[in-house]
Order: sequence, then structure tokens, then C-alpha cells
Amino acid sequence: MNPEYIYRTIRFLIVLGSVIAAAIILYFVSTVTYPFLIAIGVAFLINPLVNFLEKKARFPRALAVIVSIILLIGVFSGIVTLLITEIVSGTNYLAKVVPKHVDTVVKFIENFIAGQIIPLYDQVAKLFKTLDVGQQDTILANIQTAGQKIATSAGNFLQNFFLKLPALVSWIPNAATVLVFSMLATFFISKDWYKFSNFGGKLLPNRAMKSVRTVFADLKKALFGFIRAQLTLISITLVIVLIGLLILRVDYAITIALVTGIVDLLPYLGTGVVFIPWIIYSAISGDVSLAVGLGILYTIVVVQRQIMEPKILSSSIGLNPLATLIALFVGFKLVGFLGLILGPVVLVIISTLNKANVFRDIWNFIMGKPINNINSK
Repeated sequence: MNPEYIYRTIRFLIVLGSVIAAAIILYFVSTVTYPFLIAIGVAFLINPLVNFLEKKARFPRALAVIVSIILLIGVFSGIVTLLITEIVSGTNYLAKVVPKHVDTVVKFIENFIAGQIIPLYDQVAKLFKTLDVGQQDTILANIQTAGQKIATSAGNFLQNFFLKLPALVSWIPNAATVLVFSMLATFFISKDWYKFSNFGGKLLPNRAMKSVRTVFADLKKALFGFIRAQLTLISITLVIVLIGLLILRVDYAITIALVTGIVDLLPYLGTGVVFIPWIIYSAISGDVSLAVGLGILYTIVVVQRQIMEPKILSSSIGLNPLATLIALFVGFKLVGFLGLILGPVVLVIISTLNKANVFRDIWNFIMGKPINNINSK
């Protein structure tokens, strides 16, 4: 066998082993250091604001970090307060109108049972009596088996729910502890951000540090682009829903449009959480024109979301629309809702590493070619 192929195989195994070892180490380290990883992410996000306060407002670095963290907490608390206020207002409204709607639904169910279910039951009972004993026993056995399966599934669901309830309750103090450590770590990391950057620059070679800075710059662009894209999509949905509800003359159109815009972030469900039950109830209660109007509005919202999301995300993040769509789908399938964020982030990292010629350097290393000479061309 040609020795060159043996050396290439050895170098390929070295690269593969290094990647696998790095992934395993990163996974196990992240399980115990995730509050500090969250802190690094938060410090990365607020760093532009900290720099602005430090340079433009002449704040000391520590004070700029404190003010930025307070503003971040204030914005988050304001959003939560706004949501709670809207929920309370909506609950009060529902408390007034739900009894009437429930009465309408109950009457519809009563009429449906009296007009459809009971006659159907009588027909099935007559048909059942015409069967021989063996067939009747088989049907009864199948019904009993189905009932037992349903009861077992319901019992397992309730059992799992109550078994996980203590874990959910115990998660609250753990979340508070993680929040405190993350905020403290955010302060110290952000305060000494450039010291840590310079320290990392001394540890890594110049080429590696240049690649890391390129990756971080593209990630920052992609992250803020992703946030901007989501806000743009929510705004488009909100405006379309608001205009549609105003045309349909629906009460509390602004509140419903705000809620619809927020739930539009939910994968698969999205605006259907609001529209589908509303359309069904409108049809049941006899308001067919409203049901049709809501159906048309829901179709418009869904279609524009499917068309606009890849285009807006790709233009905001700077990626190919098809690649962005694939990253969103694969990320959601592998990780869930968080994958809608991690998918484009991973795609940005891969794209940035490719632009920084990292993959080419790895390939040249495997093939035994000189890296520096090739990069200098």
C-alpha cells in the first residue's frame, strides 16, 4: 500500500478523533457550566450597549455593565408584565362572555346527540342484535380491549404527570440559582470582556484567533439579524391580523392581534392556536360569515408566513434561502423549538468557517499539503 495513503488516513483519523473528543468534552463541560455559558451569551449580546455607554456616555465600564443588565432585566420584566396584564384583561373578558358561549356549545352538543348519535345508536343496536352469539362476543371483547387501552393510557398519563410534578416544583429554586449565578457571571465577564479577549488571543495562534473573531463577528450579525427577522415577521402577522379583524368588525381587535403575533412564534401551532378554535366555534354558533372570514384571514397569514420567513431570514442573516429553510427544518426536528434558533446559528458557524478557509486548511492537512503557503496565495 502506498505510504502516502496511510499517512492521509492517519491524519484524517486525527482530525476526526479531535472533533469527536472536542464535542464530547464540550457536552460534558456544558452540563455543569451552563450558567456561565448563558452569561457569555448575555455578555455578548449587551456588549454593544456597554461599549456605547462607556464611549459615548463616558460611563465607567463597571457602571455601563450594571446599567445594561438593569435595562435588560427591565425590558424582560416589562414584556412579562405586559403579557400578564393582557392575560388578566382577556380572562376578565372571557369570564363575562364564556358562560354564554358555553351554553351555545352545550345546546349544539345536545341537539347533535339527540339528532345524530341516538338514532345512530338505535341503528347499531338493531344491527348488533341480528348478529350471531360469536360475532357479538367478538365485538364486545374488542370494545372491552379498546376501553382498557384507553383507561391504561389515561392512567399512565396522569401517573407520569404527578411523578414529574415534584421535579417541576424543584426546578424553580434551581432556575433562581442559575439566574443569580448567570447575572453575576455576566457582570464580571462583560466588565473584563476585552481582557478575556486579549488573553484568548495570546493562547491561540494568529490564524486561529482571526478565524474566531470572524466567526464571532458573523454570529453577532446573524443573531441580531435573526431577532430583527422575527420581529419583522411578527409585525407583518400582527398588521395583517389587525386589518382583517377590523374589516370583520371583531371586538378587541388590537388585543387579539397582539396575542396572535406573539403565538406566531410557536412552531407548527402558531396562529392556529387562536384561529382554529375560533373558526370552529363561529361555525357551531351559526355565525358562518365570521367563520368564513376568519378562515380566509388564517389562510392569508399562514401563506405569507411560509413565503416570507425563508426570504426575510436569509436576507437578515445573510444566508441562502434554501439553506436557511433546511437549517430551520433540521434544527426543529433534532432539537425542537430551540432548533429554530440553533439551526441557523450552526449554519452561520459552518458558513463562517468556510469563509475563513478552516475546512480548506483541514483538508490540506489531511492531504499533507503546506497550509501556510496555500493561504498566502
